[in-house]
Amino acid sequence: MSIKPVLRAVVLVFVATAAFAQDTARMDAVVQSYVSNKTFMGAVLVARGGDVILSKGYGFANLEWDIPNTPATKFRLGSLTKQFTSTSILLLEERGKLKIEDPVRTYLPDAPETWDRITLFNLLTHTSGIPNYTNLPEFKTLQAAETTPEKTIALVRDKPLDFAPGEKMLYSNTGYVVLGAVIEKVSGVSYEKFVQDNIFTPLAMKDSGYDSNSAVIKRRAAGYAPSSSGFLNAPYIDMTVPYAAGALYSTTEDLLRWEQALFGGKLLSAASLKKMTTPFKGDYALGVTVTKADGRTVVAHNGGINGFNTFLAYYPDDKLTVAVLANVNGTAPTDIASKLGTIAHGGTVVTQSERKEIAVPAATLQKNVGTYQLAPGMKMWIRLQDDHLTAQLSGQPQFPIFAESDQKFFFKIVDAQLDFVRDPGGEVTAAVLHQAGRDITAPRTSGAIVDVPQHTEITLPTTTLSKYTGTYRLRPNVDLTITLDGTQLIAQVGAQQKLPIFPETETKFFYKVVEATLDFQSDATGAITGVRFRQGPADEILPRK
Repeated sequence: MSIKPVLRAVVLVFVATAAFAQDTARMDAVVQSYVSNKTFMGAVLVARGGDVILSKGYGFANLEWDIPNTPATKFRLGSLTKQFTSTSILLLEERGKLKIEDPVRTYLPDAPETWDRITLFNLLTHTSGIPNYTNLPEFKTLQAAETTPEKTIALVRDKPLDFAPGEKMLYSNTGYVVLGAVIEKVSGVSYEKFVQDNIFTPLAMKDSGYDSNSAVIKRRAAGYAPSSSGFLNAPYIDMTVPYAAGALYSTTEDLLRWEQALFGGKLLSAASLKKMTTPFKGDYALGVTVTKADGRTVVAHNGGINGFNTFLAYYPDDKLTVAVLANVNGTAPTDIASKLGTIAHGGTVVTQSERKEIAVPAATLQKNVGTYQLAPGMKMWIRLQDDHLTAQLSGQPQFPIFAESDQKFFFKIVDAQLDFVRDPGGEVTAAVLHQAGRDITAPRTSGAIVDVPQHTEITLPTTTLSKYTGTYRLRPNVDLTITLDGTQLIAQVGAQQKLPIFPETETKFFYKVVEATLDFQSDATGAITGVRFRQGPADEILPRK
């Protein structure tokens, strides 16, 4: 062997190692920026194939005892559970126990007749039309009690379908509860045992399982919710409630084993994996989404449950795994995973704290003012106020945006940026919104502020207004509070600013500072049971407490 090839090999190894170290340091700095602003605690892993680039815990698994998070800390997965449920269904199909094209009533004959046309495939792809039980007004009171799949299904079995099966995609946890029941019926064992015996044990995922409120589980993180005064213990939820839709726990290291086995052909056949990763409606496939990020295919899903948010992504082209598990509620895992994926692929990431604002003349800012079509049914309005621009999306308040150049702007309230596109003559033709690894181009439809929804205010007696005062549950640990100040109803979300709301009918109210409405709901006796909150794409019932 000559000396020259040996020296060349040494140089290549040295360069690769140096680049690897730089990636790790930059990834760690990005995650630390979320830890510093108190939006993230948890564990993060990035690996290409079997080569781990970053594996580290951040913050605390238990704040009361100052126990730090580590790569071995166990986190509730929330809806990451769904990919294990869909894999279980596909395993049963491979064994000839079921077919995903079959109607659900083939396996659960006591299902209502209105479900006749619903197939297992519809359940897997959220196209069944079955109402989502976690959206029901009574869901909050149900969280504390142990339940069964049958009891959960009973909550919605007599309700009309939201749409005809297969017509469209609408996320429904109920569908995955039904799938769990099918797994138990077909296999003859509990969902917990099936997943343990057929996935976790064969793949040596020793730190994964079905969560329990009573069992002592070593190295399990406590879950927290953010508040204006700091982190709070998350509200209780009995783990029989999320079931096959969200009751599993794992570690970042076990999730790497999972991705390597799933995409390495150690669990499903190539045909089954193709089924699992082929989108049906939109970007949703079977328990996972399949999208493009920075031009690369990514198979991913997020999860959220009381005290925990998660994100798991796999880039099949280069076998890259990104796992972010948090034991505090918030959107940080999705943002972090997107940025780490960008860095791993050689891209540049700038954190919010690193962005520098510059002054731009008002005449230049004015060129960007106008109405933009962000998506079907969603517009964006760019306004000039004094010496700065504001951006407003349909159903959202105005937020200031800050210039990095005369064409590039960024938000401070959220990790997102706007780039204004100009034609050769200098006319602004579009804006590109960058957020969570996605780029959305919004064509400019007018140089003026147009098509802003209008509401007509009416007057209601205080006896009517007073009926609506009270507390409504928005999400775990966050309430919407309605109070009456003289003749003015006031709405306040958590510890946010109090805002007046104005009636346009006897039950429907609107905000003037943001495009959002509140429509109060009542039962047959006229008692107020909840309020329907609409803002942009959000449309949900908030139960009265």
